[in-house]
Amino acid sequence: MTVIDVAHLHKRYGATVAVEDVSFTVDAGEIFGILGPNGAGKTTTVECVCGLRAPDGGEIRVLGREPGDPGLRALVGVQLQESHLPEKMTVREALELWSGFYRDPADWRVLAGDLGLDGTLKHRFGSLSGGQKQRLSIALALVGNPRVAILDELTTGLDPQARRDTWDLIGSVRDRGVTIVLVTHFMAEAERLCDRLAVIDAGVVVAVDTPAGLVSRVVVEQRLRFRPSAPLDDRLLTDLDDVTTVTRRGEQVEVTGTGNLLQAVTAVLAAHHIVANDLRFDQADLDEAFVRMTGRGRGQER
Repeated sequence: MTVIDVAHLHKRYGATVAVEDVSFTVDAGEIFGILGPNGAGKTTTVECVCGLRAPDGGEIRVLGREPGDPGLRALVGVQLQESHLPEKMTVREALELWSGFYRDPADWRVLAGDLGLDGTLKHRFGSLSGGQKQRLSIALALVGNPRVAILDELTTGLDPQARRDTWDLIGSVRDRGVTIVLVTHFMAEAERLCDRLAVIDAGVVVAVDTPAGLVSRVVVEQRLRFRPSAPLDDRLLTDLDDVTTVTRRGEQVEVTGTGNLLQAVTAVLAAHHIVANDLRFDQADLDEAFVRMTGRGRGQER
């Protein structure tokens, strides 16, 4: 079942077009990721889906309703990239207040523990670190037991262990049947959590696919490095169909190619009783696919 349907979304701010033409659907129970360089239109897109901004064109349906429908407030949880609460409000007060907005809220104490906030319940919002504010924002988005959770830059500001703990939490939330839209610029996060991804560049969706599917679209050379255990005639490798080049750097042999490069090279080495010591194999990953599709690296401004 389709939970979110975005068709030809268009949004501008004065003369600046933030979103040119964005279309995608999100299915029930999946984690749908949105990737894109800074300024690509990711946050504007999810703010329109949340009903925080009115689009200038296109159509959006969330659970069959328009984003501004008051009935969606209890069904959709939102964690924005930047959230602000009264400086003197404590973490406990915020969680208790948000819980009171819903008929069947989650246990905010359990959420606080899962997100590492149980030691900060008496702390005022203004005294929290950036990472603690981010965790609180996530807790507030999930405390209502929403059917859909929209999370913008989920783990920005978190240390590596807190980031992995949050990934585990989001996985458990999805396991309870919650549909999640995740805006991220962390490739490891997208690969670990997302069932499908939309890549947005300059306000346009350039691809929608699984992480593996996006990687498979990128045709790039693979690279294999090793030290042969015995003398190696380069022609054994250059004669292989999958090999493009063979170069040497001291004792190290570097082979580039495509297709089944790793299997082809290791097979011919084994046939000649040569061991590939210190073997290293590099191939395309989601980061490479992202750069190829958007024409720039992560974090590079338009």
